[in-house]
Amino acid sequence: MKLLALMAASTMALAGSAFAAPPAPASGAPSGIKNIVIVPDAFVDGSGWRVAHDILIHKGYHVQVVQEHFASLDDDVSIANEIIRQQDGPTLLVGHGYGGAVISIAGAREKVRGLVYVGAVQPDVGEAVSQILASVPQPSNDIRTGRDGHLFFDPAKFGADYAGDLSTNRTDFMAASQAPATAAAFGGMAYVAAWRTKPSYAVVATEDRVLSPDLQRSMYKRAGSTVTEIKASHAVYISQPEAVAGVIEQAATHAQ
Repeated sequence: MKLLALMAASTMALAGSAFAAPPAPASGAPSGIKNIVIVPDAFVDGSGWRVAHDILIHKGYHVQVVQEHFASLDDDVSIANEIIRQQDGPTLLVGHGYGGAVISIAGAREKVRGLVYVGAVQPDVGEAVSQILASVPQPSNDIRTGRDGHLFFDPAKFGADYAGDLSTNRTDFMAASQAPATAAAFGGMAYVAAWRTKPSYAVVATEDRVLSPDLQRSMYKRAGSTVTEIKASHAVYISQPEAVAGVIEQAATHAQ
């Protein structure tokens, strides 16, 4: 009887381990800034940040992703400011593409202690996204204007130029589900440049065909940003989430 009981207990233990829950997020709080707010690029939504988000929350960070309207720069800054207001304590802002313009303004809030630009524009006061894009020849010219005046990324070129290091089925869906922007959003001028007074970090996507890597380097050098170069497309946050999360973690640790 004792042998049967031991066998039954062993069987139950094995069955339990087969259906065990995945490890819980790390309980230890990271050093430095705990709150991270991510502002995505135009033409996409925040869902592409899922893997980077998961990496960071499992290290104990509190992460929120802004969903902009892309109607105007001021509107998107207001949306970001509301998310920043909800954070409990010092906050790090992360911007991708157009999102860099948003964090350059929203980053002026006292609660924001640092900025991370991921293949992002980094405007100075009086500069607009459209002005920055026109300042040097870009690797591609795929932004189109619809009959309603909204801007969209040419679906036929989305895979090759926006996210050349992702699978076709992924980029086909991103092209089909993209979020149009407006000329007003791209033409909105920055009225403050938070990177002038707060520490900034930047990722140069060296294979970027949306925002010239040389332009990225020039902007980040002007700002004195701590730069990391990653061999990736404009969708670096999707194709290289571990590397991007590592830069964000570095910034959160050092930008006090």
